[in-house]
Amino acid sequence: MKISMKTTSSLPYAHAKLGGFIQEAPLLHNPFTDDPILERVLRRWMPQNIYSKVSEDLTKFGNRIVTEIDSLGRECELHQPKLEQYDAWGNREDKLILTPEWTKLKRVAAEEGLLSIGYDPNIDPTWRRLYQFSKLYLFSPSAGMVTCPLAAADGAAKTIKALKLDEYFPEVAEAFRRLTSRNQGDAWTSGQWMTEKRGGSDVGSGTDTRAVHVQGNKYLLYGYKWFTSTIDSEMTFTLARPVDTNENIIEGTKGLSLFYLELRNNKTGKLNGVQMVRLKNKLGTRQLPTAELLLDGAEAIKVSDDGKGIASISNMLNITRIHNAVASIGFMRRAVSLARDYATRRVVFGRKQADWPLHLATIGKLEVEVRACTLLMLEATRLLGIQESGHATKTEQANLRLITPILKLYTGKQCIPLISEAIECFGGQGYIEDTGLPTLLRDAQITPIWEGTTNVLSLDVLRVLEKDNIVQAFHEHINDILNQNKTRDCPLLKECEEKIKQALANLTNILKTLSSSDASLSGGLNMARGAREIAFAFARIYSGALLVAHAGSPTILTQSDKETAYRYCVEKEPIDLNSEIFSEKRNAKDRAIVYENFKEFPSKL
Repeated sequence: MKISMKTTSSLPYAHAKLGGFIQEAPLLHNPFTDDPILERVLRRWMPQNIYSKVSEDLTKFGNRIVTEIDSLGRECELHQPKLEQYDAWGNREDKLILTPEWTKLKRVAAEEGLLSIGYDPNIDPTWRRLYQFSKLYLFSPSAGMVTCPLAAADGAAKTIKALKLDEYFPEVAEAFRRLTSRNQGDAWTSGQWMTEKRGGSDVGSGTDTRAVHVQGNKYLLYGYKWFTSTIDSEMTFTLARPVDTNENIIEGTKGLSLFYLELRNNKTGKLNGVQMVRLKNKLGTRQLPTAELLLDGAEAIKVSDDGKGIASISNMLNITRIHNAVASIGFMRRAVSLARDYATRRVVFGRKQADWPLHLATIGKLEVEVRACTLLMLEATRLLGIQESGHATKTEQANLRLITPILKLYTGKQCIPLISEAIECFGGQGYIEDTGLPTLLRDAQITPIWEGTTNVLSLDVLRVLEKDNIVQAFHEHINDILNQNKTRDCPLLKECEEKIKQALANLTNILKTLSSSDASLSGGLNMARGAREIAFAFARIYSGALLVAHAGSPTILTQSDKETAYRYCVEKEPIDLNSEIFSEKRNAKDRAIVYENFKEFPSKL
């Protein structure tokens, strides 16, 4: 039966007239085989027998990310955690409601060995960290922030092994077994309860939690944890101040000790002296349950000597800072990967985006930076593996200590503007929450903040530079990396190498000048004023050298590797340091600029 258009247009029920055009969405490819640099770096660095197994696993895992994991992560964003503090009769229950996809992703992480690979005795310890973090890098942007409890769990496992806590405390030994288990029903993750109401990285003065002695190493903790992520994890390490028999405590870092506690009583299943006060309403990482917690007699075990709490968590912080960088780079890579795919599908002014030189140049700039950051991250994990294998030289150990805060601060700072630029490549669709693209930007914003802001870590870099011969060790290491360039006759790479060596010499001279006028290398206000610029200079020199070595490998190099190294090392100066940055005379000028017309009011507190 034929119905006329006139008839259908008058009906009260009809399909909307939306036109015939639907814009194709960007397609997620296998993130391992689609990555332009990761596979070739692993092939260049790893022994062939190890590379073959790793490459096969990462290829399979990349397929699983596309077909299963990415959609699970998206569901975690769409169905965020909720907290029910009381039941219908007014009983306190603090019930945390999580989407089933969150639990599924944690099981996938255990099954895939995303933590256990780093501790697997059947894998060569020299290479297992590089393997582990390569896999986490692929997982991160699809993981629905499950990478956060994995990072905390890795930090906890590292702390247990570094301090040999599993040899002294049976409960901690069992926790390590579970943290590194591949058994889905057996595996644990960890929290990291450090931040209190005073907040910030200054935990020495910001920690107010009290520890009341019960017997032996057993204590009851009383305090308020202001920002605690992964509150569904089974265990945590935390800092607290032991109270003596006269109810006195020691202020400052010397009064802090490290404690191990489990979230729930293993017999009753009830919370262990913990109340979930409220969930945090965050800019991003909303998939992740983050809360304020009241510790009201939480049973805990003191696992460090008195006053050694800060020193005990150093291993934890170094590991989680690498995890932070992996997240930064994973977000960057995902944004660029989707942008380049979309450019082959989006037609504007009669041509695909990929055919417009300006658009290609825009994505090209992003790609160069992502490759540089990726190499820096892989280098850090390579050095970590060598250190944990017991075969690291003093130079390698020194450079691992130096690169860890630099890697975290540099990648965290690069990822926000880079992802913002990549999202702009999608036009208005990049601004629509339904596409999932804004989630990348919102979630990435945590990476410059967590585990130390850019300023805090820049000052940490200065503390590292106080170590004997650390600058010399860096100098030697960069030259060793540049010597891996096997294509000395390539004009592009030769110019890159000269630029890096010149930048290295300039940085060394600047540091000598600053140290000669200060009591120590990190000394006075002068150097601290330019701490960021110093840290960025180290990062760009290190990344540039790695790009040159990668592009100079005759077995795997491509023309784009050479071009990437050239653009990173030559087209943009590796360092931007001048004496004005460090001048104390600018202090008063800065204050005048910042506080012009500012009127200070008394605090309401």
